[in-house]
Amino acid sequence: MKTAKFINSKKSATRLGPLLNSILTRMGLGHSLDGWRMVNLWPEIVGDKIADVSKAIRYENDTLFISVPDAVWRQELLLDVDRILQEIHTVPGGRSVKKIHFIA
Repeated sequence: MKTAKFINSKKSATRLGPLLNSILTRMGLGHSLDGWRMVNLWPEIVGDKIADVSKAIRYENDTLFISVPDAVWRQELLLDVDRILQEIHTVPGGRSVKKIHFIA
């Protein structure tokens, strides 16, 4: 009867995050993953004031889709879209977002 050998060494362990990123990148999905990270990081990127009235709902075709309560907030955020994009681009993976679409 054979017994399984377990290696109890930190050298043999691989962190899952970088491994998953590598696999997704090779599959051509890394760019999309970065965009979806921006969906999750939206409140941290824009701050409490904007996060209280908006919610990132999806990422598709280089575009981050943001839900806002009404046309007034949509217009307000459209006036600030260049600054918001600059903030997104400072986050690792943020350059995957090329456009922001506000949905009232």
